[in-house]
Amino acid sequence: MLLAPRVTAAPTPWQLLVLVLLPNLLAIGVQRFEVDGPARFNAAAELNVLWASALMVWVGWGALYRRPLSAGADADGAPLGRWFVLATWAGAPCYLLMTGMSLAYMRGWLPKPLTTVSGFWAVYGVLLGWWFVAAVRLAARYMPTRQRLFLFVPGILAILAIGIWQGMQEDQERIWLRDTSASTEPRRPRLQLTQEVFEEQQAIWQRSVAAITPRRPGEPNVYGLVFAPYATDDVFLREGTMVAHLLEDRFDAQGHVLKLINHPTTTHELPWATPLNLQRAVKAIAARMDPDKDLLVVYLTSHGGSDFQLAAAHWPLTVVPLTPEALKQALDSAGIRHRVIAISACFSGGWIEPLANEDSLVMTAADAEHTSYGCGRLSELTFFGRAVFDEQLRKSRSFEQAFAAAVPVIRQREIDAGKEDGFSNPQIRVGAHIRPMLDRLAQRLGQTQN
Repeated sequence: MLLAPRVTAAPTPWQLLVLVLLPNLLAIGVQRFEVDGPARFNAAAELNVLWASALMVWVGWGALYRRPLSAGADADGAPLGRWFVLATWAGAPCYLLMTGMSLAYMRGWLPKPLTTVSGFWAVYGVLLGWWFVAAVRLAARYMPTRQRLFLFVPGILAILAIGIWQGMQEDQERIWLRDTSASTEPRRPRLQLTQEVFEEQQAIWQRSVAAITPRRPGEPNVYGLVFAPYATDDVFLREGTMVAHLLEDRFDAQGHVLKLINHPTTTHELPWATPLNLQRAVKAIAARMDPDKDLLVVYLTSHGGSDFQLAAAHWPLTVVPLTPEALKQALDSAGIRHRVIAISACFSGGWIEPLANEDSLVMTAADAEHTSYGCGRLSELTFFGRAVFDEQLRKSRSFEQAFAAAVPVIRQREIDAGKEDGFSNPQIRVGAHIRPMLDRLAQRLGQTQN
């Protein structure tokens, strides 16, 4: 409450341990409610954040330490223990409120304005600011000099910033995890990296490339490349499979579609979706097609970041993200002229400029400033993939017409789903040279037929 402390005693070691642990145990108890049903305590995750307490003590010790006034005199270490206990409890209300707010967010208990990114972080920021002011004011009451206080403040800010950054990492483990030991549901499969798996992947790659059939002479052929690099969410596996089947069924691409998918269940069937494999796949397809006459459809589906990188995950395999520049370089190096490129990912509008040219059609699930929708764990397909490919392209063989018809459908579905950060605003760019080719292709395939 920013009041002056009235405690003058120094805590004993056992008192310090209990008083410091108690608010942390209360927070752990609140976090338990984030998991429905049986749960197990993830001690490693709790230990992973104790560095903040240790660093806090070190910074406080550096600021509060006083040299002995004379030989044999006490260095006056009492303020350090007293300050650490009081600082812990000064931050306890904020910490517990922040923990409760995170729980309410996960449970869907927050008022609608607070579920937006700006609304949530506005309240979170006020609580963090409150904790910071309380910590600084308390420290100021014990600092021997103002210079020490000026050194203390940057240290606390650094601890706070690193803690926020650590909590925002996607691979940050939670303290409570669902206990599946007694569950009758099958466990989610996981990739097991062995020498046999690596060698098998080489054989799978060779078989996949060898399965690309020769082009059919006399007419432009359609080839497909599906790239789904995020193994954690099943929606990308389903979407990649759907698009591959659609290209085969609706665009006469049987034997011309190569799938690169990261998922534990496809480890023994499909090549991994890595940037290097994508580069090799483009080169392999180019060797079998007529780069000047045929069409390559590239479909990318994953999470996307505001840095316009396509997220990749296949733990414990390390997979680097894919960038639009890397895809462009692969296509240019292979000499593939006619391209339809679709990116189903957040912020995918940032891929338009690097990839667009007169011989390409590029369409994205969002513009460069908004997220797309439907890429969660419970989604069957993304909103973009479902509307454009699974619905409209089953009625039309024109990519432009399918996109135009899908956009209002996506808008309405996002409104119905309560998307808070604004319309995803899917984008399309059609080159002047590729439009006539796509029109002829749609006409040849029977655009109005189902």
